[in-house]
Amino acid sequence: MKTLGILEKIKQYPDTFFPLLCHKPIKLTADILDGLFHITFSIDGSKRKFVESRVVAFWRDYLQDTEEGNTESSLECILAFATGSSTVPPVGFCPEPSLEFLHPQDVAAKFPIANTCVNCMRLPLLDNYENFKTNMDFAICNTQGFGIE
Repeated sequence: MKTLGILEKIKQYPDTFFPLLCHKPIKLTADILDGLFHITFSIDGSKRKFVESRVVAFWRDYLQDTEEGNTESSLECILAFATGSSTVPPVGFCPEPSLEFLHPQDVAAKFPIANTCVNCMRLPLLDNYENFKTNMDFAICNTQGFGIE
């Protein structure tokens, strides 16, 4: 860097080079977190898609409640539960985080399941928001993952 004069320019203009050389994690919001996840729906018009759409509404309400401090969890904990990282990496996630659904016919589940190797969270198909919120809080707050608290 010194040979090409870059080091001198960095010293001369540190504020200009700071965002290029130092990662500053973005502050998560409910909208940012929701936008990170690709949702894998069932076929349009199916009964499964109808139920999944209701659960996506619960998911978005849960993110809003979390942002407002009305859950036991945090947006960072939700992201860590799904991906293993509590912040968005500088180059984004690979693979892109995704949401799938736990249909009772496939597996009986009351709690979300995450696979951090592929950045996938599978949501339970519950009948009401209060049960969804309680079960999300329980799963996320009681999963330490990778020894991180």
